[in-house]
Amino acid sequence: MDTGQLTSLLPLVLLVVVFYFLLIRPQRKRQQEAVQMQNSLTTGARVMTTTGLFGTVVAVDNEDVILEVAPGVETRWVKAAIGRVVTPGDAPAEEPAESDSETSAERDGDQGTDNKQS
Repeated sequence: MDTGQLTSLLPLVLLVVVFYFLLIRPQRKRQQEAVQMQNSLTTGARVMTTTGLFGTVVAVDNEDVILEVAPGVETRWVKAAIGRVVTPGDAPAEEPAESDSETSAERDGDQGTDNKQS
């Protein structure tokens, strides 16, 4: 091979290397971490599914997890549907309530005079 062919292949090789280190390798690492988390689920763990449903693990089968989403309400999920284990500090914070003047204006459809119009 002469140097002309090597220099024409060099950008293609560099592109493959960059894709591997920037896309493929990190994705594979995240996937391995998710599988490890799903395999380490234990009874009593508070989890969030990939669809955003929060629940507590009641039982773990081979590939299934039974979640209690409300007192007395249990649902069966595959382990792959568990997105993350929720720690007490991760619980979603409640949004502060809006003031009464803002909610009454929104309810009545009143835009007010101090709002900027675009």
